[in-house]
Amino acid sequence: MKRLTTAKLIIISAVFIVLFNNLAFFRNVIEVYPISWGNIGFLASLAVALTGVIILLLTLVSSTYTFKPILILILFISSIASYFMNNYNAVIDHTMIENIFSTNMKEAVDLFSFKLVLYVFFLGFLPALWIYRVKVKHGTVKAEFISRLKLVAITLAVIFFSVLIFSKFYTSFLREHKPLRYRTNPTYSLYSMGKYLGNKFKDRHIELKRIGEDAKIPATDTDRELIILVIGEAARVDRFSLNGYPRETNPLLKTDDVISLRNVQSCGTSTSVSVPCMFSIYSRGSYSEKKGKSTENLLDVLSHANKVNILWRENNSDSKDVALRVQYEDYKNPDKNPICDEECRDKGMLEGLQDYIDSQPKGDILIILHQMGNHGPAYYKRYPQSFEKFKPTCKTNELNKCSNDEINNAYDNAILYTDYFLHEAIKLLKQNDGRFETAMIYLSDHGESLGEKGVYLHGIPYFIAPDNQKNIAAIFWLGDSFKAQKKLLTNKINTEYTHENLFHTVLGLMEVNTSLYDKQKDIFYSNK
Repeated sequence: MKRLTTAKLIIISAVFIVLFNNLAFFRNVIEVYPISWGNIGFLASLAVALTGVIILLLTLVSSTYTFKPILILILFISSIASYFMNNYNAVIDHTMIENIFSTNMKEAVDLFSFKLVLYVFFLGFLPALWIYRVKVKHGTVKAEFISRLKLVAITLAVIFFSVLIFSKFYTSFLREHKPLRYRTNPTYSLYSMGKYLGNKFKDRHIELKRIGEDAKIPATDTDRELIILVIGEAARVDRFSLNGYPRETNPLLKTDDVISLRNVQSCGTSTSVSVPCMFSIYSRGSYSEKKGKSTENLLDVLSHANKVNILWRENNSDSKDVALRVQYEDYKNPDKNPICDEECRDKGMLEGLQDYIDSQPKGDILIILHQMGNHGPAYYKRYPQSFEKFKPTCKTNELNKCSNDEINNAYDNAILYTDYFLHEAIKLLKQNDGRFETAMIYLSDHGESLGEKGVYLHGIPYFIAPDNQKNIAAIFWLGDSFKAQKKLLTNKINTEYTHENLFHTVLGLMEVNTSLYDKQKDIFYSNK
């Protein structure tokens, strides 16, 4: 086999990556700059410029002993990113990297497919095997340095003139269409990985800031509250018939006299952001992962009040560190969850709750139930067969193989199962309405894209994410002791709210006095 210089191997690898691993990038670019005589030159220069950027990137890691291993790793990363970008129109930012590392085995299996294997084999393994076997001709240290210097100089010149010739196009591309650069592969994926690792490194020695230590329940408050807070998963507001959706996805909740808010936005577009954010004191604009981990949350503040019993039951991935300091029970496996078939069902989290309630002779009770809900892409797994009302359904995790109707049917069946689950939770509260002031709050963590404009699932960076990933379902049921709050909320179903309101609304319902409480952010507050 003929020996190649490092420079030639870098160029060949960069051209391969641009041609085969950036289809999603160019597809999105062509939507903005359609193929025409006026745009063809710019599109060609964009391919040249991207190739140049990747050449510069590979040159940075092209030392004698690390070049091949790092290049092979980059090829595998690019192939996997290419699969998700091509098939789900995903953006691999640092939040998506966080989601990847926090995904459990069951969720990972849902994302696995034969098509993914093909991507990794043809775009990762085969070129990596060729690179492993190819002989590289290394010169002296001085010769190699001069060679790299020439490569960098020529590459920078090519990029410069490519941009200069089509400067008018690049002005709009860089200023008005910034999100397009998030589709470049593997440059943005590697940048995101670096940002994720950097954040993890900075967060290693975080000290927890205590807040709400003045929290207390007045001695005059002799009534006990029992509140069930359900955290939904990927449930968008427009798929609930309570909100006008023409399909009957809420046949049971419509009999429960619930109130469904229609204008609530999530804090993020992924569970790893939204769940800790909704329990934090911070607004979406001021929240960060570091702040979330370094500051106590709503559950800590309630614990400071000393009269609140808190239980977190988990049937999703985990609590994203929210429940680290309260009683936590994992319902993702049959050892704990008594209702499991193809997977453990959300309904199982209700089993034994009455015993838990009866075992708390004093104090208020807050129970958090974290659903599997509508976790994609395998929506068909999220409900028992008896809930398959809308047919035919998408029976694969490769959503691009299914029709829009099949995807929507599977997704709506999962909403139908959530309707049943919430109805059963309300039944439990009704049984205790004579002993407690009872309420249920259902709040989804984020929404979901179901193929609109070629986008699936969730996790798109917030500022470019479609509304379907941010507009979430929010449902309240209030017992007889909360008649005034119920009447007030009935008139506010179209009022704008966010996850930020949860912190203050729960404090208000549980009558916890603390300087952190902001009545203006309490959904049940009225200034009349």
